[in-house]
Amino acid sequence: MTEVDIRRLEHENLVRAYGLEMKLLYPWDGLTAPFEGAWCVLRPGDTSVTHAHHEHEIFIGMTGRAEVVTPDERYEFAAGDIAFLRPGIEHHLTNAGDEDFAYYAIWWDRAMSEGFVRQEESRAAAGGGQ
Repeated sequence: MTEVDIRRLEHENLVRAYGLEMKLLYPWDGLTAPFEGAWCVLRPGDTSVTHAHHEHEIFIGMTGRAEVVTPDERYEFAAGDIAFLRPGIEHHLTNAGDEDFAYYAIWWDRAMSEGFVRQEESRAAAGGGQ
């Protein structure tokens, strides 16, 4: 096993879902984490599906501009920005610009964290821990 495992972004392997193009972080052999995530691209004129969920979520803007929209507010969001959405907040993103808006979405909840701790404890007990 190598010390650093790099997953390359493959634009041709993005999947259309939820009103945008994305690639889930998982499955990734050998990676365990207390969160899940996806590389997301919102094309010009696209709006993601409005939704709410029980997980905490952050968006990390990588390129372009968009808006994070909740029932009460519209938030300008650009490359370099990080947005935190609390559980239960209905939201969507919209790209009214003329270039792609690319971002990482990362979400987590207590069950994911507890599952990660159990996996790490099992690995350590089996002699695979650090």
